[in-house]
This record gives sequence, C-alpha cells and structure tokens, in this order.
Amino acid sequence: MAKSPKTPPHLRPETQKWFKSVLADFELDGHHVRLLTLAAEAWDQAQTAREVLDLDGQTYKDRFGQPKARPEVDILQNARIAFARLLRELALDGVDAPEAPRAPRTADYGSRR
Repeated sequence: MAKSPKTPPHLRPETQKWFKSVLADFELDGHHVRLLTLAAEAWDQAQTAREVLDLDGQTYKDRFGQPKARPEVDILQNARIAFARLLRELALDGVDAPEAPRAPRTADYGSRR
C-alpha cells in the first residue's frame, strides 16, 4: 500500500484542507503531488497579494508623486495564472479552488491613500 503524501505545513489552513481533499478524492502519482503542491502554493501567494491590495490599494505614489502599480498586482496575476495552469495540467475533474478566507473589516479602506 502506497504511503499517503503529507500536506505541506507552510500552506494556509484553508489550502491544507483543500490539498487533503484532493488527495482523498484522487489517486495521484508523485509528480502529480508535486504539481498539486505548486498549485496550492500559487493559491496562497495569490491570497497574500490580494490581502495586501485590499489593505493598501493597487497603486502608490513614487518619489515624484506619480502613481505606480504595487508589486503585489503582478504577484497576484502571476499566481492566478500559475494556479490555473497547474490545475489544468493535473486534469482533475470537479476540483474547486480552496476557499478564500474573509478577513474581518477593521478599517475604512476608502479613506486610505
């Protein structure tokens, strides 16, 4: 009997739950488990970038007062693309993305600069 892969401990709890559910629903080879790990990491990267953007906005002003896109904009986009490609590569029918946690709203984000 094959040993069940361990859930990477550095993943967010919601992503760990998703990772475990995929392992429970599908029989994956070792290389597929690696792809699943990369997909889970990409999801977490996207969520982290999304949290920063929700808090600080998509732009900031540089030293000349010109608006610039935050680096998290690119991180979010690249992580989303990577996640989608990795899921497609895994070809797992019926797999949904992990749930995105909703942080409590603690500030009036409309007034931030």
